Amino acid sequence: MKDPIKIQDNIYELPRGKKILRVGGEVQTFEMEVPVRIYANDELIKKIKQDKTIDQLTNIATLPGIKKYAIGLSDSHQGYGFNIGGVAATEREEGAISPGGVGYDINCGVRLLKTDLGTKEVVPQIKILLERLFQNVPSGVGSSGKIGNITPQSMDELLEVGVNWAIENGYGFDEDNLYCEENGRLDADPDNVSSKAKGRGKSQIGSLGSGNHFLEIQKVAEIFDEDAAKVMGINQVDQVTVMIHTGSRGFGHQVCTDYLRKMERAVRKYNIQLPDRELVYVKGKTPEAKEYLSAMGCAANFAWCNRQMIMHWVRQSFSNVFKQPVEEMNMNLIYDVCHNILKQEEHEIDGKKMMLNVHRKGATRAFPPGHPKIPKKYKEIGQPVLIPGSMGTASYLCVGQPKAMELTFGSTAHGAGRHMSRRAATRNYWGKKVQETLEKQGIYVKAQRDKIIAEEAPGAYKPIDQVVQVSHDLGIIKKVVKLLPIGVTKG
Repeated sequence: MKDPIKIQDNIYELPRGKKILRVGGEVQTFEMEVPVRIYANDELIKKIKQDKTIDQLTNIATLPGIKKYAIGLSDSHQGYGFNIGGVAATEREEGAISPGGVGYDINCGVRLLKTDLGTKEVVPQIKILLERLFQNVPSGVGSSGKIGNITPQSMDELLEVGVNWAIENGYGFDEDNLYCEENGRLDADPDNVSSKAKGRGKSQIGSLGSGNHFLEIQKVAEIFDEDAAKVMGINQVDQVTVMIHTGSRGFGHQVCTDYLRKMERAVRKYNIQLPDRELVYVKGKTPEAKEYLSAMGCAANFAWCNRQMIMHWVRQSFSNVFKQPVEEMNMNLIYDVCHNILKQEEHEIDGKKMMLNVHRKGATRAFPPGHPKIPKKYKEIGQPVLIPGSMGTASYLCVGQPKAMELTFGSTAHGAGRHMSRRAATRNYWGKKVQETLEKQGIYVKAQRDKIIAEEAPGAYKPIDQVVQVSHDLGIIKKVVKLLPIGVTKG
């Protein structure tokens, strides 16, 4: 495989071509329908080339109905079938729909709350706050939610209506759904979800999980755009925010597993030839595609409910520690974004508007000012974009910009992006040592196990400042606020 060519600052490209592969003992030729585009600087492209990301992108470029480019973002790394930190948009009916283009943790995402508190009030209470959050928000591998099992009827309602299920059951405020992507609900049909998936999900709703999922108390370190920041409720340096990062837990994982198996059968049924068996897909017009979309919608709705309930307990934790009623603390939701999702959206291709299947895997939506999908409050500044860093490094609050629609189908990076596997991280880092080092920097970390801290060590990730700067310099997003952690809880 040839190396991508730098065509301008922060843009690398591989032109269309043929891929000759040995598949099932036979030599087969696959035609790339579009070029590969990678948005990265000179240092990040070196990290991206260290695994199979580029090979996966050239496979994605062979998908039927794919438009413009197979896109790798500045946080790209190897994933299942699709690279993580990638975008692929295909024709709605004749184009491919692939579970690998969404991933196992469907609607893994991030939400950000602002507070009216400053570091002077919060830092002296940080250990107490972390302990309270650890008690109030279940976390860790296989963790169960605080509400326990819910009835089958309630589970189906939750899967169908999304974040409003949580709000209607007392977890949050009515206006919270205004500041969730898609208002916290996708079209969904619980009948297309297996009983095994529902069984895994019903005990996990309202739990953080493990791995790179986190609750993070942050401080505003720098404000780049004061006007946009004020619209979002950020008024000064050292103001405290809270970031929540989690997804659909075992429910989404099972939905993905179920539909990968269904599509493996469909590939044989439709006689589809694949460059990689992980890249299973069907065309958007098929029954299997429509069933997957409705089941994926259920998992997305589960994840929005999950983050909503966790946010409710975060508000309660702050209320308890600072002895103020939740309603008076002004802990407003700034925005909630998903970064493992497939959306059917209208985009312009060669001057013509058309509906596309936009796969965003480890990619965050970044719509520009004026876009109809943006809440009224943010119409003039653009959609809020949340890009979390690794544990111990900065996160960024940004807004979408017009160039995103031209370059990335309105998308940007979802985080720092790993450049070291979890196994490699545990060989290179010792959890206790990482924890002690971070505490010396004024960052307190609480986790279920030391191994998690080692796996999530800052050194295992790409440099977040560079990842974000690439999209900023290309006009995909605009940086608004830089946030630094002061307290982190992990599963």
